[in-house]
Amino acid sequence: MNALPKFDSAKILVVGDVMLDRYWFGDVNRISPEAPVPVLKVERVEERPGGAANVARNIAALGAQATLLSVVGDDEAGACLGKLLNEYENLTALLHRDSSISTIIKLRAIARHQQLLRIDFETPPSHEVLHAALADFHTQLPLADVVILSDYGKGGLAHIAEMIRLARAAGKPVLVDPKGDDYARYCGATLLTPNRSEFREVAGSWKSDAEFNSKAEKLRTELQLDALLVTRSEDGMSLYRANEAVHEPSQTREVFDVSGAGDTVIAALAVMLASGADLPDAVRIANRAAGIVVGKLGTAVVSREEIIRDMKM
Repeated sequence: MNALPKFDSAKILVVGDVMLDRYWFGDVNRISPEAPVPVLKVERVEERPGGAANVARNIAALGAQATLLSVVGDDEAGACLGKLLNEYENLTALLHRDSSISTIIKLRAIARHQQLLRIDFETPPSHEVLHAALADFHTQLPLADVVILSDYGKGGLAHIAEMIRLARAAGKPVLVDPKGDDYARYCGATLLTPNRSEFREVAGSWKSDAEFNSKAEKLRTELQLDALLVTRSEDGMSLYRANEAVHEPSQTREVFDVSGAGDTVIAALAVMLASGADLPDAVRIANRAAGIVVGKLGTAVVSREEIIRDMKM
């Protein structure tokens, strides 16, 4: 495609596990006298939306309208996440507060652009708050052009099969970023977007491209998907539809950090589809968006203008 469609009228509903990404930046000049570990002197702290929240902010950064539905704890981290999301005027965050849990936090310690350690804080949400979130899904579904279900395996998508059924019945495309080895719950989705390691976990290993293609088509058929998109890192992306396989080569550039690249891919796909693009064109633009975002540190976003500049290079 020669030009990007307009994104400002696209409306995307994002449901899934949200988290707060915290970064401690500093320098290491000595080893601890208490144990053989480096001592990081923290000089700067950054906080960014992570998980499904990063998907939503990628949609907003592209200029489309995002509605985020999720669960956070009734705590400082949940309030911080809400504040970060409120900075985007085209992003509406409907965050249910669950006082029985702590907001998921991924804390990364970084020195000289190298990650030294990641510490995770997480507890699964309660059944009551998940039912409330499902009720909100019923309300928001008619307003969306495309639905994204961003599964990070943290318990926020306990009703994912029902959400897929409701969305398809309403004629809404459903894009799922999967997790784990039980893909049966994603049956009937429009598009699944596993990365290579996630695909291997559910389909098994392969020894040739032909075997990879066969496994991909088998999975697509078994799950009754309209399409399956496997992101393959340096090997690009492979899209499978009925009687069709399209392979997009990776965009050659320096890779700085792959954190959140899958969030950018599914966000760009949804925005393109909601703007009237066909799926192969959406995949090509998502591939470009991913190539841009891996050149940035940590969970990051890509703008429509960055993609346009990249297309001209």
